[in-house]
Amino acid sequence: MAALCIVIVLEKRSPVATLAWILGLAFLPVVGLLFYFFFGPRRLKRKRMRHSRSSAKVRKELAAERARDPSLVVPIRVQLATLAMRSSGSMVSTAKDIRVLGGGKVCFDAIEEAIHVRVLGDDVGTRLSRRFLRPLREAGARFESFNPILLPSLLPRINLRNHRKIVIVDGRVGFLGGINIGDEYDESVSKREAFRDTHLRIEGEAVHELQFIFLEDWHFSTGEVIRDKGLFPPRGEDERDVVIVVPSGPDQEWESIEHVYFTAITQADEHIQLTTPYFVPDDAMRLALAAAALRGVKVELIVPQRSDSRIVTAAGRSYYDELLRAGMHLYEYPKMVHAKTMVIDRKIGLVGSANLDNRSFRLNFEVSALFYAEAAVAELARLFEQDKHKCRHITLKSRSRMPFQSRLAEASARLLSPLL
Repeated sequence: MAALCIVIVLEKRSPVATLAWILGLAFLPVVGLLFYFFFGPRRLKRKRMRHSRSSAKVRKELAAERARDPSLVVPIRVQLATLAMRSSGSMVSTAKDIRVLGGGKVCFDAIEEAIHVRVLGDDVGTRLSRRFLRPLREAGARFESFNPILLPSLLPRINLRNHRKIVIVDGRVGFLGGINIGDEYDESVSKREAFRDTHLRIEGEAVHELQFIFLEDWHFSTGEVIRDKGLFPPRGEDERDVVIVVPSGPDQEWESIEHVYFTAITQADEHIQLTTPYFVPDDAMRLALAAAALRGVKVELIVPQRSDSRIVTAAGRSYYDELLRAGMHLYEYPKMVHAKTMVIDRKIGLVGSANLDNRSFRLNFEVSALFYAEAAVAELARLFEQDKHKCRHITLKSRSRMPFQSRLAEASARLLSPLL
């Protein structure tokens, strides 16, 4: 057991994670040893290496399809774009059209304009019966599971999940953002209880990057390299909007999406608009937000009044007082807001699948798009203002009236922040 503890220390993980494993092994040696063997960092590292090999193989075999025009440049915040590309391995690309889809119904209507024949669902988030999938497969489509596990009902939050929500149609049109395929996102079905969410529709060369991400995940799940004709149609002459598709995951050296959030916040000059359903910032993100507010940037954050996890909601609220004292503006949406968006100085937009928490930044496979498109950024800012008018404004005065029990619950939930 002592030797295993030394191995854990030498892995140089975060102090919290290292101490958690050591204490678990000390107090529950048998259970801790079994859990470490099946789900510990060594097993996670092997799976990370498998995904890295899938990425390398797909990128190598399809390298010719990924050539880019070297003259492409970003119009502003060049260092932010450079960081996004270097930390994620992505490239600057272009689009002829970028549309912000502010809700599940409009998103599903846009996707239904074309049909996709390969479906990759996370084995925890997508539990579909054979009966349900039979018509899809009989029509010629394929459905595969990402990173299958044996005990999904007992381990609903196991790590290394594919949290990406992407659709690629003919290599020309791509969708990404926060919207899952479910009735709870469709306002025509769930009515007033539908989740408030945001997706992005991209048309043009930038879809190639989404295509590569899907092909990597497909190879990881099936061992198959897809070489269908037409996956990467040539770039059009009328593509002017600059886009950087930023993937992240535990197989990468850098937490690329967190780096993009952090750098965008620290580079903002005037205004930051953030929306996230799960707000559990680590120290770096918390300091970046507070520092931006303290130096005079208007920092606005929308979170749900109550997410689908009471612990996450309580943990997030435990950070309110410090951020409010720094000058941040905090708003709670009356129902579940599931959008993960950011607008910087009304010039740069970001839409993706990653929440502002440790799980999205370090443990899940995620994808976001950083875009420089005036009309799309303006629409994203408009949706933020529209949502803000429906929110309850949180102030230090309203927080001061909280009962002791609520403050204790928030402080207690905060202790679990690294695990949420």
